[in-house]
Amino acid sequence: LQLTGLIFGGLGMVGTLAATAMPQWRVSAYVDGNIVVFETIWEGLWMDCISQLGIRLQCKLYDSVLALPPPLEAFRALMCVAVGLSVLSFLAAIVGVKYSQHSKQGPQAISTFILAAGVAFLLTGTLVLIPVSWTGAGIVRDFYDPAVPVPLKRELGAALYVGWGSSALLLAAGAMYC
Repeated sequence: LQLTGLIFGGLGMVGTLAATAMPQWRVSAYVDGNIVVFETIWEGLWMDCISQLGIRLQCKLYDSVLALPPPLEAFRALMCVAVGLSVLSFLAAIVGVKYSQHSKQGPQAISTFILAAGVAFLLTGTLVLIPVSWTGAGIVRDFYDPAVPVPLKRELGAALYVGWGSSALLLAAGAMYC
């Protein structure tokens, strides 16, 4: 059970890092009957990208942190804290698993590392779930809102699915360790 939790936690940690770095949080939507599409727009936490005909990809980092909308700043902060906490919880899980195999002090000394890793994994999974789900809900709300112009409508990007998957793995690892 500990090794399965360690594998889930490691995969969740890698997924959290990937979701934080990926620019595909919000992807341009093709709502009308136009089948000829020249540009695909990706919006992420750190940059916007435009792909032209799938051949040329051009990305631009956001110029100013102060010019970003407050939700995006909060999502960046939550995901950065989640990345750091996932690394710490993974290291605590490694220490707990390693010492549980070789310890002669009894289960009390080991359970503190395992319990700390479990609580940290649960907290990390929750921290990842908040910005990913909030962004997904906003995309769905704006997609079905008739007041939003068609060129501004977006779809769920791959980073959101990676975030949901890594959040599920982190929560599962935390439940196993707790």
